[in-house]
Amino acid sequence: MSEQDGVRYLHLGTPWVQGAMRVRKPQAIELEYVQRMMAWMLWRPQDEVDQGHAVQLGLGAASITRFTHKVMRMRTTAVELNPTVISACRMWFQLPADDARLAVVEGDAGAWVCDAANLQTADVLSVDLYDHDAAAPVLDSDEFYAACRGALVHGGLMAVNLFGRDASFAASAARIASAFGVDQVWSLRPTREGNTVVIAGRGVVVPDRDTLSARADNIESRFGLPARKWLRMVRPLSL
Repeated sequence: MSEQDGVRYLHLGTPWVQGAMRVRKPQAIELEYVQRMMAWMLWRPQDEVDQGHAVQLGLGAASITRFTHKVMRMRTTAVELNPTVISACRMWFQLPADDARLAVVEGDAGAWVCDAANLQTADVLSVDLYDHDAAAPVLDSDEFYAACRGALVHGGLMAVNLFGRDASFAASAARIASAFGVDQVWSLRPTREGNTVVIAGRGVVVPDRDTLSARADNIESRFGLPARKWLRMVRPLSL
């Protein structure tokens, strides 16, 4: 861990930041790219945006897990391979103990989405899987993204962070489009640091612009996330 200007950072033995939490506002999402990982909210009706089962593949500093569990009060599952990350989040990043709505699973994300028991169980799937060097996504194959789609209910949504010194956005985006269909994939503009968030849907119906604007207003007023900004930067995927 490191700490600067009231923000605590998680590292996996390198200078690369794997997650962050503002100590005085632990339920807020600190990093801009992690906020954009929540852009799936735009594709869900207002009365359903906080309903259902949210799954995170890769715990990081537990920002999304805390938010879906504590703020949105959704049933939440987080899958993390590294037991030290889970322990660090419980000790230093205010990750609560498991309860009726929260399950933190120590295990492989690829195995989780391939498990028949998890077919069509997730309404939202957040994918942020990087090793200690943050060079490229750990899981990025056609088979993996097909399994992610399989884990989603009809109308479900996946958010993926595509980033890394050795990563190819175009190749990764093409794999996602192959699994979900190009008309079900959208991307946001890259952050200053180079993180590009991709949203993919399983049979999602895209509403008109006025409805999307109303949803963005609702997200901002209820959850304090910059949804109007997301709406300005989201685009259908262009391959």
